[in-house]
Parts: sequence; C-alpha cells; structure tokens
Amino acid sequence: MIYQSFAQLYDELFDPAMYTQWLDFVASRVDPASGNLLDLACGSGRLGVQLAQRGYQVSGLDLSEEMLALAAEHAEEAQVTFPLMAGNMLDLQDIGQYQTVTCFADSFCYLTDLNELTQAFTQIHDHLQVGGQFLFDVITPYQTDDVYPGYMYNYVDDHRAFLWQSYGLEDEAHAVEHELTFFTQDQGDEAYRKVTELHHERTYELADYRRALAQAGLTLQRVSADFGQQPIDDHTTRWFFEVTREA
Repeated sequence: MIYQSFAQLYDELFDPAMYTQWLDFVASRVDPASGNLLDLACGSGRLGVQLAQRGYQVSGLDLSEEMLALAAEHAEEAQVTFPLMAGNMLDLQDIGQYQTVTCFADSFCYLTDLNELTQAFTQIHDHLQVGGQFLFDVITPYQTDDVYPGYMYNYVDDHRAFLWQSYGLEDEAHAVEHELTFFTQDQGDEAYRKVTELHHERTYELADYRRALAQAGLTLQRVSADFGQQPIDDHTTRWFFEVTREA
C-alpha cells in the first residue's frame, strides 16, 4: 500500500538538503567528542542518523510514536544505532542530562503560547549540563505575517498528490495555519484516499525569545540567519539560536 501514515508522507516530501544544513550548523559549533547530544523533537530521525554517522553520541526524543518508528527504520537502514525516546518537551524529567540539546524545524512554534515556550526552555535548562550548548531555530514574524499568508504548494506523482495552503490569523499575533491535504492511491486501485490535517504555528518577537530564555536561566550567545551563515535582518524567515547554560 502506498499510503501508510502522515508521518511517512511528511518524511518522504521533506527537503533532504535542510538536514544537511542543520548538520553543518551543529558540526561547526559542537565537537563530536564533547559529550552526549539530545535531538529534541527529532521527528523521523534523519538528522539524528547523520549526526550518528559523524560520530556524535546522539539520542532522539519525539512526541510522535509514528515518527520514532520511522527514525528506527532510518537508523537501521543507515546501520547506525542511537537511543530513541517518546516524550514531551514540556516534561523531560526522566531523560538525564546532556552536553548539547538541539531542536530544529521550528518545533517550538507548535507550542501553545509563551508560557509553554518558557516551560520548554526551563526543561532544557534542567537537562543541559553546565557549560552545555542549546541550538534551535524558529520561524520569524516576517515569515508568519508576510510570507505564509496565501502561500500554496502542490506536489503530484503517479500515486499521490499533496496540497499545502497557509493562512494568516487576524486574531492572533504572528500565527499561521497550514492546511495539508494528501490524496493517496493504493497500488491496483483507481480510487484516491483524501486525508487532511490542520497545523497551527505561532512565533514571537525576538525580544520575547530573549526573555523566555533568560527566565529559564539560559544565556543567549548569538542569533543568526541562513543556518548560522548570515546576520539577521527584517526579511529573515528563520532565526537560529546559539544558547548556553552558564550555571
């Protein structure tokens, strides 16, 4: 059967070049020999696999059991092993401490509000070793307010179609909804199956992220654009944060 789950379809359609860019961002800032690394909201594990192949002592944590199952498959295909854990970034009490924590693909933008964001940052502080690094990205208000409203993307092949439409929200600052629709066809079947999901993302002003990190006891070292390659400006679509735990 072609269609198995949304998780698999997301995984297959996601731009693989972004994983390489995230890997380069981490590799330019974290020595593989520096200690253990937690990839938070690891998804299908593609970044975790590449980190393991580079010699990092990586673990992955995600809320989705489907994504973790895919991560296990990708690790087996790549002939690497690393721990995979089901968990919520708002409650990390059972996972121990790490020298490095990463969280990419604007995963924090799926949290409900600034209180949850601060709670997640506090959990990371509590599970980050003193002197450790925390690397993450989020989409910017420019992305939610100017780029996403009215955005459309369509993908079609012999057995499936994917439609992505994004809408701005008038009653919520820097928020957007993505309507994702898959049409999938089983082998030998002329009929298509339609499945739709609605995703809600919200981001904040840079000053809000600074405050949330400070409230969690974390120290912001640098914010950049283009996977750490460029300074930020008014048209930056994704911020990359380099954070440490000093005490």
